[in-house]
Amino acid sequence: MIQRVYQQSEDYIRVEKAIRFIEENFRSQPNLDQIAESIHLSRFHVTRLFKRWAGISPTQFLQFLTLEYTKQKLAESTSIFETALEAGLSGSSRLHDLFVTFESMTPGEFKKQGAGLKISYGFNYSPFGECLLALTERGICHMGFVETGEAPLALEQLKQRWPGAIFTENQKLTEPVVEQLFRPTGTRESHPFHLYLKGTNFQINVWKALLTIPEGWMVSYQDIATLIGNPKAFRAVASAVAVNPVGYLIPCHRVIAKSGKIHKYRWGSSRKKALLGWEAARTG
Repeated sequence: MIQRVYQQSEDYIRVEKAIRFIEENFRSQPNLDQIAESIHLSRFHVTRLFKRWAGISPTQFLQFLTLEYTKQKLAESTSIFETALEAGLSGSSRLHDLFVTFESMTPGEFKKQGAGLKISYGFNYSPFGECLLALTERGICHMGFVETGEAPLALEQLKQRWPGAIFTENQKLTEPVVEQLFRPTGTRESHPFHLYLKGTNFQINVWKALLTIPEGWMVSYQDIATLIGNPKAFRAVASAVAVNPVGYLIPCHRVIAKSGKIHKYRWGSSRKKALLGWEAARTG
């Protein structure tokens, strides 16, 4: 299993480069040969790369990132969200509460800035490159993707968020959690992930709303604002989404612009596109 995830992580580096090439040359609409050349592979090998990483061809994968596709998914998701609103946030959140439970810091704990809290962390491979996972006895407090060579910066930023905590590196503890995190949804064990998060009341409500977005869906910032009962607060929602401390499990990557454009992601727009395309391939 570890070898497979390592291969996915290595493949992702080239997949991301291909997506970046497409982003930088979107006006000229590069063909498959040009995309392959941009990452120094043949047409045959780039096809094999995408099929190994995403399970589909690069052409199929790129179809999931077109404006026509994202607009269609937004329309479908908005329609379903409107139905879910009749049940309220607690009702719609049942989509995910079988494998994610949620706990936020109390005001007193927030004020202490994690003083005395023991945090174990580890850098691990994922299908989207290296990631940094941090665990407490009360649950996952951080999961973020790491750019090549930026592990020290990622760790320093984590420590700044929990200035009073005691940090211990423990990759053996974090590795099986990451492995379980990226399993296909249908094969996850019934054992849920528990999150322990630090944020304002508004941020917590937004992050809780994000947990209602199933894999393969895309929603707008306005959809989330409406879901939390404050439809005019979509800019504040965007700010809360931008500082989500637990990537992938709290699926902020599934929130896109109302126009259908995929951008503005804490760990890069290319990775956001990779996440959405990968999930669409698994659920399509």
